[in-house]
Amino acid sequence: MKPISFSIEKKGENGKMRVGILETSHGAIETPAFAVVGTNATVKAVTPEMLESIGAEVVLANTYHLYLEPGDEIVKSAGGLGEFMGWHGPTMTDSGGFQVFSLGVAFGEGISKILDESAARKKSPQENAHAKLCAIDEDGVTFRSHRDGSEHRFTPERSIEIQHNIGADIIFAFDECTSPLAPHEYQNEACGRTLRWAKRSLAEHKRLGTEKQALFGVVQGGRFEDLRRQAARDISALPFDGFGIGGSFEKKDIDTAVGWVCEELPEDKPRHLFGIGEPLDILGAVEQGIDLFDCVIPTRLGRNGTIMTRNGNINILNAAYRRDFSPIEKDCVCYTCKHFARAYIHHLFKAREMLAGTLASIHNLSFITRLFGNIRESVQNGSFADFRSEFRAVYAKNLDKKA
Repeated sequence: MKPISFSIEKKGENGKMRVGILETSHGAIETPAFAVVGTNATVKAVTPEMLESIGAEVVLANTYHLYLEPGDEIVKSAGGLGEFMGWHGPTMTDSGGFQVFSLGVAFGEGISKILDESAARKKSPQENAHAKLCAIDEDGVTFRSHRDGSEHRFTPERSIEIQHNIGADIIFAFDECTSPLAPHEYQNEACGRTLRWAKRSLAEHKRLGTEKQALFGVVQGGRFEDLRRQAARDISALPFDGFGIGGSFEKKDIDTAVGWVCEELPEDKPRHLFGIGEPLDILGAVEQGIDLFDCVIPTRLGRNGTIMTRNGNINILNAAYRRDFSPIEKDCVCYTCKHFARAYIHHLFKAREMLAGTLASIHNLSFITRLFGNIRESVQNGSFADFRSEFRAVYAKNLDKKA
C-alpha cells in the first residue's frame, strides 16, 4: 500500500492549474495548499492548537536543524515528528540540502575543489562565497554546523536515514541546491549529481521501508530552460511519489521556470515548490500547475511587525496605528482580528512583548490559509483568472503601503 494517494478533482481554465486531494496517513491535504514551516519542530510563536484553529493543513520541518538539535534519534524515540511537536496532521521534511549549502560556515574549498583555480576566478563573488560553505564531492557534502562549527557529513543515504528517523509523511531526496548565479556549466554538473543522488536516495528509502513515508524527487537546473526540462524528465522517470522544484529563481522568472518544469512532470503526481510564499508568486505558480508550497514569510514577517492584508503589507510599528482601534482586517475572522485592535498590537511590538509576534503570525498564517481557500474555490468554479487579476490589482497597488 502506498503511503500517499493523489487525485485531481478539477482543472482550471488553462488546463494546467488543478485542485486535488493528497491523502496521507495523518489526514488529507486539499491542494493547492501551503505547508506551514516549523523548522525546529515548532512554528515560531504559534502553538499546534493555534495552527489547527487557523486551518493549517500540513507542517514542514527541517532535516538539517533537527539533525543538529535535538538529533534525529531523539525525534524517533519520541514517536516521530508529529508526536514530538504535538501536531497530529500531515507533516513533511526537506532533505537538508538547502541548509547544508546555505547555512554551513566556511569549510575548505567547496566548489573550487571541483573546478580549477582559473575557472573559480571567473565565477561571481556570490558563487564563490557559496562554495566556501561546504565541500562537495560525488559521494556527498561535508559541512560545518552554523551552531558551533563542528564538522558533519551528509550523503543521500544519510539524509534519507535522518528523515526516516524524523518520520514525516512526505520526505525529499537529497539534492545539490545551487546559487541562481551559477553558470550553465556548473548547473549542468550539479543536475547530473542531483540525479545520481536521487537514485541513491530511492535505493536507501527502499532499503529502510517505503510503506510509511512518501519520497519526492527534486528538480534543479537554475534559470536555464534546457537544464530545467531535462532535469524534470530525468527525475520523473524515476519511481518517486511526487516532485519538489528547487530554487535558483529570480522573482521575475518564477512563473516561466516553473512552467517549464510542470510541462515535463507527470500530471498524476503532486508537485511542491520550495520556499515561495509571496502571494503574487503563489498565484503565478498555481497557474502553472503547482500543488504545494512552503515558506517562512508569514511568520518571519509577523515576528518583525509586518502584517499581510488583502490591501498589501502594513508595518504595524508605524505611528499611524498607535490610536487605530480597528482590527487588522475587518473581514478576517482569525483570533487576532476578532479580539484585538491595531493599536494594541502596535503597543505590544513597541513594548517588545512576546505576544506581539504570536498575534501577528496568527493573522499572517490565517491570511495565507484564506488565500489558498480562495484559490481552490476559484479554480473549482472556473474564475481563477478573474480572481488573480482582481487580487493583483488591489494587493500590488498597496503593497508596502498603509492598508
